[in-house]
Amino acid sequence: MRDKYKYIGPVYDFLSNLYSGKNIHRCKTAMLDVETVKPGDRILFAGVGHGRDAIRAAELGAEVTVVDLSETMLRKFADAQHKEAPHLTIRRIHSDIMKVDEFEQYDMVVANFFLNVFDEDMMVKVLEHLIRLGKADARVVVGDFCYPTGNILSRMFKKLYWYMAVFIFWLFANNAFHKIYNYPEHMQRLGLQVTEKKHFKLLNMDCYWSILGRKQA
Repeated sequence: MRDKYKYIGPVYDFLSNLYSGKNIHRCKTAMLDVETVKPGDRILFAGVGHGRDAIRAAELGAEVTVVDLSETMLRKFADAQHKEAPHLTIRRIHSDIMKVDEFEQYDMVVANFFLNVFDEDMMVKVLEHLIRLGKADARVVVGDFCYPTGNILSRMFKKLYWYMAVFIFWLFANNAFHKIYNYPEHMQRLGLQVTEKKHFKLLNMDCYWSILGRKQA
């Protein structure tokens, strides 16, 4: 399996903090608290990256599984866990998420800054697959760049902000180059009930959001 993040993976956290002022980290952990995560919950993180959101869920008592196709990203996750939470047990899977077939096994499925690596058709297929991994009433969390709203200047800034980021990952990781996705629309179209959205600002504009959906029993 070719590791697309071999070169950019080691500096992923540094770049995200530099680009967002740590708002990406806040976005990733926004839906992980004592209200949404109960001890013993089974939670899967797709495209875990450096994975401090997964560590947060494990600290709350969840049984966490992380999946990433990038060996570099899994290694960085292992380093972060060893440094910050060596006492925790977190299951790691080095695989394409589409090959994970543990359907209806998880109480929560999390896709933070993961779906944006795909073109829109593939993104919908991946999201549909993630939903299938959740139990009948599972929660599905998507954290990512916020769909552009507001006045024309605000929308232009958000689009430019996004395209600068997507260009870097297209250039160094061969990710898809595309517009910002309206994730709540896609989630609802695939049968999820969107129950909560949390926004995170940069220069007083909503640039990131975490969306909580619930699978219908």
